[in-house]
Amino acid sequence: MIAEDEVLIGILLTEMLEGMGHEVCANVRTESEIVGAAFQCEPDLMIVDARLAEGSGVSAVEEILRTRFVRHVFASGDTTDITTRWPTAVVIRKPFSRGDLLSAIERALQQEKPQA
Repeated sequence: MIAEDEVLIGILLTEMLEGMGHEVCANVRTESEIVGAAFQCEPDLMIVDARLAEGSGVSAVEEILRTRFVRHVFASGDTTDITTRWPTAVVIRKPFSRGDLLSAIERALQQEKPQA
């Protein structure tokens, strides 16, 4: 699943991910849309822009993780807020290359479900 408020970037991310063999179940633009889509399509991985058209990608991921663990990668032009708030997060800085995205996905897929 992709959460990206810039339509063109969302389309490019979809093409990159599909080219890597991933299936994109949703491409959303707002905090409420990502939360709803996460419960509807139950993704294995989320690529999430930290700042969305409406709301925060970081807040959306925190809300999703309260009920279900989903591996995730944050993408942002300014990663300071994310790493300060969430030091263990997998984060890539925009603009990023296909290799950067692939590396971030590999790290995210190694994320362990937090122990309750």
